[in-house]
Amino acid sequence: MKPLSSLEQLAEALRRLPGVGPKSAQRMAYHMLQHDREGAAMLGRAFNQAVEKIQHCTSCNTFTENPLCETCMDGERDATLLCVVETPSDQLMIEQTLTYKGLYFVLMGRLSPLDGVGPKDIHLEKLVKRASDGVVAEVVLATNFTNEGEATAHYISETMKARGLKVSRLARGVPVGGELEYVDAGTIARAMLDRRAT
Repeated sequence: MKPLSSLEQLAEALRRLPGVGPKSAQRMAYHMLQHDREGAAMLGRAFNQAVEKIQHCTSCNTFTENPLCETCMDGERDATLLCVVETPSDQLMIEQTLTYKGLYFVLMGRLSPLDGVGPKDIHLEKLVKRASDGVVAEVVLATNFTNEGEATAHYISETMKARGLKVSRLARGVPVGGELEYVDAGTIARAMLDRRAT
């Protein structure tokens, strides 16, 4: 079989990005080489540096360049609260709300038996060890509200409750600024079930 040319290798590498198909990858490759070779070189260096330097935090499992991430090293955080999220980007979104001051654990995925993703693949053993440190009092489950995210939250909830830990889950409901006539029935039903006193 004939080896891929450099251009074909570049397009093939770009196809690994989420949402990028063969045509888009080819267009990106041609664009970078034709209009922005300096940008292409910068992108290559940035990827190489990231792959070389970025590792998992030994405590929360998120991405960091040091053994412990900045959040875990922050002595101002509430160490009794441990928020469990699927990805580092989910952690970033929660941080941007400025409403949560506890610590995190990043699963780097979610349970999905159909895809062959089990408890070991989402670092459940590491999470249990982290949550059972004698300091954590409440585990906040902030997995996504997909079927896999719900199954993951349920599995973790049962595991943590068996160890005597308090477990809570992010509330679901109507989005801020949302009008009921435009919100799906499932979301309204969940908001009704999760209603709270005012």
